[in-house]
Amino acid sequence: MSMEHDYFGLVGDYWSEDVEYADQRVEVVLDADADAVSLAALDTAATLIGELELVDDELRSLFVTQLDSASSPVAQFLGAMLDADLDEADEVDAAIGRDSGDRQIDALRSMSLVRVDLRPDADGPGDVFAEFEYGLAPEDTDERLVATIDVEREIVDVRFEG
Repeated sequence: MSMEHDYFGLVGDYWSEDVEYADQRVEVVLDADADAVSLAALDTAATLIGELELVDDELRSLFVTQLDSASSPVAQFLGAMLDADLDEADEVDAAIGRDSGDRQIDALRSMSLVRVDLRPDADGPGDVFAEFEYGLAPEDTDERLVATIDVEREIVDVRFEG
């Protein structure tokens, strides 16, 4: 069974669209079973897409706070990406478009938001409602920094996938 939504149109199992913002293209995917999702959750997902830049800024600010801990996923991601011995080190260097003197901050600001997965059927506090996938030189590297948030935009998890 499927349902109709003003933003997403016919909601069945899978919806995908490239969204442009801040000079980048982001793949946004909605994975929802029409029988298990509410219109309110779909409305929240549509609002999140409209506020993608704001949520992205909030997540990047959170990433900065995790730089203090060497064991954090953000520090692990940056350690791997900024390693001079990385095969793709030249591509990573070219992707860092800022030079403030703080290489980690410059790398965080230069990351691309590659993909956003929306799961409106997970609309309870603490459930993974959306997953944001970041890459640095994502066309050339497979390493990703992934942040998940709940329906209230609270961080559920941050992880390094390498």
